[in-house]
Amino acid sequence: MGLHSARATRALQRLAETDPAFASLSLWVEHVDGDARTLPAWSSGTTITYGPAFEGLTLDEQVGTCGHHILHVAFRHAARANAMKSRYGADHDETLFNIASDAVLNEAIFRAGYILPRPCVLLSELLADALSRPSAQDAALAEWDAEKLYVRLMSDTGRGGGSSGARRAHDYAAGQGFERDLEQGGDPSEDSDEAADWRQRIARAMETGRLAGRGIGMIGHRLADLPEARTPWEVVLRSLVTKAVTELPRRSWQRPTGRWLALDAAGQSAPFEPATARNRHAPRIAVCLDSSGSIDGTRLSLFAAQVAGIARRTGAETHVLVFDDGVRARQTMRAGHWERAITGLEVSRGGGTDYAEVLREADLLDPAVIVVLTDLDAPDPEKPRAPVIWAVPDDDAPSPPFGRRLSLTR
Repeated sequence: MGLHSARATRALQRLAETDPAFASLSLWVEHVDGDARTLPAWSSGTTITYGPAFEGLTLDEQVGTCGHHILHVAFRHAARANAMKSRYGADHDETLFNIASDAVLNEAIFRAGYILPRPCVLLSELLADALSRPSAQDAALAEWDAEKLYVRLMSDTGRGGGSSGARRAHDYAAGQGFERDLEQGGDPSEDSDEAADWRQRIARAMETGRLAGRGIGMIGHRLADLPEARTPWEVVLRSLVTKAVTELPRRSWQRPTGRWLALDAAGQSAPFEPATARNRHAPRIAVCLDSSGSIDGTRLSLFAAQVAGIARRTGAETHVLVFDDGVRARQTMRAGHWERAITGLEVSRGGGTDYAEVLREADLLDPAVIVVLTDLDAPDPEKPRAPVIWAVPDDDAPSPPFGRRLSLTR
């Protein structure tokens, strides 16, 4: 390894001369030469490595390749891939996340007027091939970031016996000569100092490019993949449910505090102070799982694990109601059996969806909160007494008639 890349020097100079945004971001990236792989270039959390094949590219292709990997580093794709690994565990597909992030970046690079070695994966083509969702370049870049695309591909299980979105994405990428160019790793936290630093650097760089009127800065405001402080849906769900089942201390006027008793015993007059009432009933969570076929197994497993964790930490009694157009199965989870009970629950597939019966039955349990995992593709029901959280697997799902909507797309 050299201290600075000799192979990429000319391309980086051209990039700095023509694009103020890339010029700024490039200063925060380590550029080195290496012979460990046959790729023209590959990147990790902070470093871009240029291989011997880089020298075989035209200067324009070298410039585009540098821009591609500068965005990999600046957008923290290595760390964000690590966050997906933490979420999916053994089911995580590192290559698929690389395909998703490359597709987004390549589309942006071409949209900004740069050239990349062809063929290569592109977001608009990947959406059409893997998800049957044709989309114009600008619309696709504004809608999709790497995580949203990865989650959608992972959750698309195929319809009518067809192959899954992930499988179709792999097939499309193989046809484009895709090779992994991203080494996963780094701090996945969006609250880290590194993440905050990169958000500031990118904001300054994109504004500089926009004001200059050229380069990647001209389309920066359209990129959904721009790093921002995103809160994963698991964290939001934990916060909402935990808040609902955590009871604030209540005063009991039937007995006084120890302080008041001590003052009274000493003959001192003091206003009556009610003691804190003991909570005699464990809080309840009602979880309604839509089994109509719209909720994929991967997201159901993630959702179930989160609910199990909430119940375990809060001690809440959790009732799971599986439904389509009626309630089809019931399961009560108590101390020590949460995760096994949820993840082992048999969920039938197929049928329509109706919320009336399941919300009625859930409300009769007198829960602190009702959580409904569904796509919201059903007639509006009557509002129950308990607060409702609608966990939906798609940003395109309609707004609920009441309650809080939580998207599971990230």
